[in-house]
Amino acid sequence: MWRRRWAGPACALALLSAPATLSLAQNPLPPAGTSVTGLPSLGDGAGMTVAEERRLGDRIARDIYRDPDYLDDPVLVDYLQSVWQPLLGAARARGDVAPELSERLAWELMISRDKRVNAFALPGGYLGVNLGLLAVTERPEELASVLAHELSHVSQRHIARMIATQDRLAPWMLGAMILGALAARSNVDVANAAIAGSQAVAAQSQLNFSRDMEREADRVGFGVLTGAGFDGRGFVSMFDKLQQAGRLNDDGSFPYLRSHPLTGERIADMRARLPLDAAPVHGPLRQGAASGAGQLGPSAQMHALMAARARVLAENSAERWRDWQQSGASATASPGERYAAAYASLRLGQRSQALALAQRLRGEVELSQRSAVDHLALEILLSPGAPLTPAELAQRAQLSEQALAGGSRAGLLLGAQTALAHNEAQRASARLLDWVVQHPRDALAWQTLARAQQAQGQTLRAVRAEAESRVAQRDYVGALDRFKAAQALPAALRAADPIELAIVDSRRREVEVLLREAESEK
Repeated sequence: MWRRRWAGPACALALLSAPATLSLAQNPLPPAGTSVTGLPSLGDGAGMTVAEERRLGDRIARDIYRDPDYLDDPVLVDYLQSVWQPLLGAARARGDVAPELSERLAWELMISRDKRVNAFALPGGYLGVNLGLLAVTERPEELASVLAHELSHVSQRHIARMIATQDRLAPWMLGAMILGALAARSNVDVANAAIAGSQAVAAQSQLNFSRDMEREADRVGFGVLTGAGFDGRGFVSMFDKLQQAGRLNDDGSFPYLRSHPLTGERIADMRARLPLDAAPVHGPLRQGAASGAGQLGPSAQMHALMAARARVLAENSAERWRDWQQSGASATASPGERYAAAYASLRLGQRSQALALAQRLRGEVELSQRSAVDHLALEILLSPGAPLTPAELAQRAQLSEQALAGGSRAGLLLGAQTALAHNEAQRASARLLDWVVQHPRDALAWQTLARAQQAQGQTLRAVRAEAESRVAQRDYVGALDRFKAAQALPAALRAADPIELAIVDSRRREVEVLLREAESEK
């Protein structure tokens, strides 16, 4: 549903990944009615509580998780988190995100395969990123500027205030309306029917961000961006990119312009915030050395690799893949073009060609980017095809060890898949168990753990892991079914693991409560 063209309310969609865990800074909050920028606050979302907003967001997110275009690509998720977490950390340190919002909202990114350029915020702190946005940005600070803007819509409670004006509508109606606005805009009749079916068509136009809200999100977002260590010129260069796109075409490729229309005032305001000695925006941007999270931000080269991955993932045309493959095989190809060629070769099922390109790319990138290329090579070596040669098997095992030791989510999941391929399920389980304890909302990790446990004959634990993966995506009906299936296993299987059986019983009861609460909101 959400994969289609955006033309509806601005408070919509969005990533992927675990909720934020950065600690709050001890900075005192500003007086009520003001923002940390010293500008008047537009309000606090009175009329809709934080809990109500979160429940509505959870309801919409549940449907998005089931959409075919929802994408949990561990490599892209890791990259987006490297941009997102410093922004969130800076917003907390500045006091833009109040303690209650920090604790109660999801602060979760969701990725769509959609190739159109868009990003948006949903109720409850869910934010979305289309592959098209990542593909069109040229620097990490450009992507960060969009995420900082959307984060500020959430932190300033713009979404809650807009929804509060529709308090005559039940939450399920609002959810249906927002999902309807994300529906098939290539078929206007379908989208209009979805919105009308929610009995909220009259409210749709009132869910667009006002000009004041857009300006406030720009101002607060700029402070968040620079506070996280990103170059402030990223905001201006992204505005220039969007403005040029708006002048050249209106074919729906940039739906972000429809939900966040640019004005000369907004562009001038961002330019005025740059230091007087800043280089021209059309020149190469510099990446800030420090982030709000105390970590180095991603490099321009890493962004080029990830943008190339996004382009290939968003495209389903074999002809387009072959074009990328051909251009990326050139001796003068850039690292991004080489990555696109290798990944396109993988999607074409040409494993040997993909591996050769990845190995060539590894010698061309900066040392700090080699892990990203190694992850690509590991993906290639895990793909189906002819049996691997002994040398390739050895290479896969070596890359798996490096991936597991790296500490990233992508490395963990790729390493676990390799361990399973090498009949080392116990090793995979141990790493995955440690991970899900710290990241219980990671559905893909739970699913991979279920495979590892089933391979060891731990049926009860495997079924429970399947249930937990459904809980992570708020599919409480499916989770309850899996917990009951675990309790219905033969007595011998249940008796072999009494502690796990007790956990299953406790979790089943908890999910039953969550399901009743969800159904009571309908």
